[in-house]
Amino acid sequence: MLRSAYFAQELLSTFSEDVHGILLQPSEKSGTFQIKIGEQLIFDRVTAGGFPEIKELKQQVRDMVNPSKSLGHSDKK
Repeated sequence: MLRSAYFAQELLSTFSEDVHGILLQPSEKSGTFQIKIGEQLIFDRVTAGGFPEIKELKQQVRDMVNPSKSLGHSDKK
């Protein structure tokens, strides 16, 4: 849950004007970690084989909620 809270804080800080909120929802199945925007799944820990890098996650979220938004250092490859 600690990593989920960290990701939520990072996403809220970065996209405070672009999202209405972030929901952390406990799962009945241990090890579940998914990121969705609406009903669209953008990341699944099981499929990816691990957790995302925050830079990559921010880029994926940005591409969906505000493609013209600059992420500063997170945009650099």
